[in-house]
Amino acid sequence: MDKQFDILLKSRELVIKLIDGYTLEQLNKTPEGFGNNIIWNIAHLVVTQQLLCYKFSGVSMRVSDDMINKYMKGTSPKSPVSSVEFEEIKKMFLELPLQLESDFRLGVFKSYETYETSVNVTLTDIDSATAFNNLHEGIHLGVILALRKLV
Repeated sequence: MDKQFDILLKSRELVIKLIDGYTLEQLNKTPEGFGNNIIWNIAHLVVTQQLLCYKFSGVSMRVSDDMINKYMKGTSPKSPVSSVEFEEIKKMFLELPLQLESDFRLGVFKSYETYETSVNVTLTDIDSATAFNNLHEGIHLGVILALRKLV
């Protein structure tokens, strides 16, 4: 699992580096042909990691229900995100992978409610959830790279 945690943290650090220098307006912009923007993708990754790793393990999530409802699969941006809200999203984006690793080492993930993803991958434990989450993060990294060119 050490490698999975390292991949998660490194990919998130890369995303933050890739968006450095973009304005809040650019990060909030949803280009024609897209259903979301860079900020939505980042917040979506925060929410999805919490759902996959914590919710299905029966462990309290570290994000609000409001955030989940705003950024879960199937949602799209309804209004621009403020700079204050985006700073909080970025903070969670970088801190929650460290919390996941800490919680894993503390043994808080004792059970897992089997979950079949939208790409027909069945998750059965925290190990498979973390590995699949990293795949999901890579998909959204690609989306963020595409969005950067259009904003």
